[in-house]
Amino acid sequence: MKGKLGNLMRQAQKLQEEMKRLQEEIAAMEVTGEAGGGLVAVTMTGRHEVRRVRIDESLLGEDREMLEDLIACAVNDAVGKVERAVQERFQGLAGGLGLPGGLSGLPF
Repeated sequence: MKGKLGNLMRQAQKLQEEMKRLQEEIAAMEVTGEAGGGLVAVTMTGRHEVRRVRIDESLLGEDREMLEDLIACAVNDAVGKVERAVQERFQGLAGGLGLPGGLSGLPF
């Protein structure tokens, strides 16, 4: 019984270390969301912090509402990319736990 408990504790510690490493990796990653065929681009970190917004010069004289919509779409695209990247990284971690397919046991 003691051996099983010790093994479980080692696995939990390893999982905790891997979670910390993944969280740091995610925080450091950057993704770029685009809208309007790349006319508007938003670069965001894994923590959902917007780092850069790029607007093609051809849009600067355009309709303000359209430009605002394109920026919102680019931000939403970047958020979606962050979420997919986070899910992919943690899915691999959950797979290492031996959990049944489709059941990660992790709240993300």
